[in-house]
Amino acid sequence: MMKQFVVALALAGVLAGGQPSSALVGSSRSGDRFAAHTVMVLNRTQSAAGFCTGVVIARDVVLTAAHCVIGAAGLRVLAGEGQPVELLEVESAVTHPEFRPDAPRTRQRSIDLALIRMKQPLPSRLSPATIDPQPSIAVGSRFNIAGYGIAVEGDERSAGKLREGELVARAPLSSILLWAEDLNRKGFGACTGDSGGPVFSADGTRVVAITAWSTGAGKKHCGALTQATLIAPQSKWIDGVLAAWGAR
Repeated sequence: MMKQFVVALALAGVLAGGQPSSALVGSSRSGDRFAAHTVMVLNRTQSAAGFCTGVVIARDVVLTAAHCVIGAAGLRVLAGEGQPVELLEVESAVTHPEFRPDAPRTRQRSIDLALIRMKQPLPSRLSPATIDPQPSIAVGSRFNIAGYGIAVEGDERSAGKLREGELVARAPLSSILLWAEDLNRKGFGACTGDSGGPVFSADGTRVVAITAWSTGAGKKHCGALTQATLIAPQSKWIDGVLAAWGAR
C-alpha cells in the first residue's frame, strides 16, 4: 500500500525534483492563506492510485468529494507541503447517502460529498475552516477556489502545490450546486486533483462549496466550467455524522 501512495505523491509533484509551480489550470496564485485549512487526500483502488483535495472542518475530520473516496481500498491524508512527506492515517470515511457514482452518465441528482475521520487529531498547524451557513449566491457572485490539482492539463507532475484563484457564479442557479467560471474567460478553473477542495466566499473567510467536477473548451476537461456542491443545504447530514463520531 505504501508503494501505491508514494506513486500517487510522485505524480502529484510532491516527490519530484523541484517544486511544481502551480495548480488549478489557468492564471492562479499561491494558496498560502488557505494552507491552514486545506489538505491532500490520497486514495488507492485495486488498479490505480490518485489524489484529491480536502478541507478541514474539525480537529480530526476532513470534508471532500465522495468520488474521491468511493471504492478506495485505502486512504491517507497529506497535511501541508514540503518534505519530509508525512502521511496521516484515516479511521473511516462516509459518503453522503444521496451520492450517485454514475450520476454524470445517468444525469441523476447526486450530492458529491464525503467526510473522512482521522485516527488522530490533525497537526496543530491545521485548523477547521468556517462553513458559511447561508451563502448569498447570485449570477456574478465571486468566490475563491483552492486546490492541489494539476496546472497543465495532462501533466500530473504540475500538481502538488496549493494554489487559489477567483471564479464567478453563472447560471443555472441551484439549491444543490454552484456553477462557476473564470470572470475573464481565460481558461482558469478546477482540474484533476482539485476535486474535494474548498470554494471560499469572496473574502476568503468561509467555505461555501466543495469542488466536484470541471469541463473545458473543445476536447479539454478543465478551464471552462467548475461545478461544486453547496455545503449549507447538507449541514444536517454533516452535523449528524460529526455528532456520531464525537468529532473534536
